[in-house]
Amino acid sequence: MAGLQATERFEATAQILASFSVVQLVVYAGAQVPVGLLLDKIGPRIMIIAGSVLMAMGQAFLAISTSVPMGLGGRILVGSGDAMVFVSVLKLLPLWFSGSRIPVLTQLVGTFGQAGQLVSLFPFHLILVQFGWTPAFSVMSGLALASLLIAITLIRNGPGWAHLSEGAPMRTRDRLTTAWRQPGTRLGFWTHFTTSFMINVFLLTWGYPFLVQGQGLDGGFASGLMSIFVAVAVLYGPLLGALTARYPHKRSNFALGVIGAMVFMWAIVLLWPGAAPLWVLILLLVAVAAGGPSSVIAFDFARTFNPPNIMGTAIGLVNTGGFFGGFVTIYLVGVVMDWLYVANGSVGELYNLPAFRIALSVQFVMAAIGVTFMLIERRKARRQ
Repeated sequence: MAGLQATERFEATAQILASFSVVQLVVYAGAQVPVGLLLDKIGPRIMIIAGSVLMAMGQAFLAISTSVPMGLGGRILVGSGDAMVFVSVLKLLPLWFSGSRIPVLTQLVGTFGQAGQLVSLFPFHLILVQFGWTPAFSVMSGLALASLLIAITLIRNGPGWAHLSEGAPMRTRDRLTTAWRQPGTRLGFWTHFTTSFMINVFLLTWGYPFLVQGQGLDGGFASGLMSIFVAVAVLYGPLLGALTARYPHKRSNFALGVIGAMVFMWAIVLLWPGAAPLWVLILLLVAVAAGGPSSVIAFDFARTFNPPNIMGTAIGLVNTGGFFGGFVTIYLVGVVMDWLYVANGSVGELYNLPAFRIALSVQFVMAAIGVTFMLIERRKARRQ
């Protein structure tokens, strides 16, 4: 959402702009396994509190940043904190609840996460445009601080934590090996990879520039269209959670159906002669947004294929999938955009529709890789 403003503030190229999101995603993805291991040892409450502190510090650092290194530093702090919080909340749910309620509750966690995107769509964008970079990110830092206070006051590990803490501790290598050997963990990784990398590409870096400078939409209207992601999460997430709980053997089919819809709509939009009609763009956003709730299915694979004492480790492994796919794709799109600009003699606009058509087609390759491995690991998981 702040991509164009970041380009002006830091005088950045498309590749450097992509690096801002890539760094945050690299840190987020790289922290997942250590976070998962710590989570299984010290519990979710401490991890959630620590993550909230890092996110508040990161947003504050972004608010005062005036150079690319400072901006990257803020992104690193935000990515580290985000990595701690989300996985810890997923670990917290089975400590308080059991049975078929967990898939629905997990989807609700994702829905609340999408509600956070709503803050960036309207108030954050309004403050960014009207008052500038520093006030906008200062507000985000304040919201992270409020979350910290709520976590300290309300969150507890739950009645199931004491039972999990009993017994001889497992070595780090044994935790990782045991979790990754489960075909359900690997299926979860590739499910998360394929369902969520497109939503990361769209929301974190390239969606807003594509709508504004590729499709010619007004900036305010484009930011309003992003609210579709929240609406889809609110409406589709709980429904998908209920379906996942009722038909656990069809979970991968639900995910593959959404992946097919995303690829189909991207193909239509990128092949459309000229700017696509508004209704086609809306359908694209709906399809991409459905990848968010669908990615939560991956965590259900981790939960049902692993014992509770290594569930945090398994969730951490799974959660690297979509963000690994996201930062690779974001960076490749930026590289292709810059290459096309240079090949064109550095004449005209850096962001234009023909360049977007070529650069965003990288997503088709990434989707093909993800689906292939999903099918391989699904066969092994079903056999088990």
